Amino acid sequence: MISWALGALLWSHALAQQSGAATAAVTAATAAPAAGTAPPDVIAAAWTAVEKLGSEVVRGNYAVAIERMNPLWKERLAKQTKGGMDEVVKQIDGASKRMTQEGMSIISSVPQGTPRSFEVGPGTKVETVNGEKVEIQIFTKWMVLVPTLTKYRLLLKGDPKPVIIEKLGYQVAVSDKGKNDWTFIDGSGLTLNTLRRLYVTLPRDMELPLIEERMAAETR
Repeated sequence: MISWALGALLWSHALAQQSGAATAAVTAATAAPAAGTAPPDVIAAAWTAVEKLGSEVVRGNYAVAIERMNPLWKERLAKQTKGGMDEVVKQIDGASKRMTQEGMSIISSVPQGTPRSFEVGPGTKVETVNGEKVEIQIFTKWMVLVPTLTKYRLLLKGDPKPVIIEKLGYQVAVSDKGKNDWTFIDGSGLTLNTLRRLYVTLPRDMELPLIEERMAAETR
């Protein structure tokens, strides 16, 4: 029951309900697999961006879920949702109101663990090699998977003492190289096949971070 309530009312799950619709197997990518790990400053920038996102949500600024949503993900949600983005926004707003009505609140949401990075967004650029103009393949974006820990306070019917739930999750942070302008896909309800549909050069053997809900130590 606790798990259902969290899933139904959290702002991230309002998006995940729409994202889980089409999870058919993805055909093999024709581009070369992503190769290359982001430098430490890029990893740190993604970590900081996820930390800021979490602090905004804790303060109740659920509009950030739309403002900083990955544009490819946003387009996908709009296409899959009857009513488009207006309906997605309505669902997020409704979820936040139900959280308040049912005595739920987000205590904290912070990055933790070890991020993993990938190069995505294949493109080309022209370089001069031996005096000749040559078009070479490049990757234009960084993707960083940032694990997160979110704590929720929940009041159960008939129990005056609130229950604290911890959720291990993650954010998929994406930015154009050199811009430090991160957009996000919440890991709730995300599958590897779905992510590969958006970024086809991701490695075939990659794994997504763990998602798990558990009772916090202070309420066990």
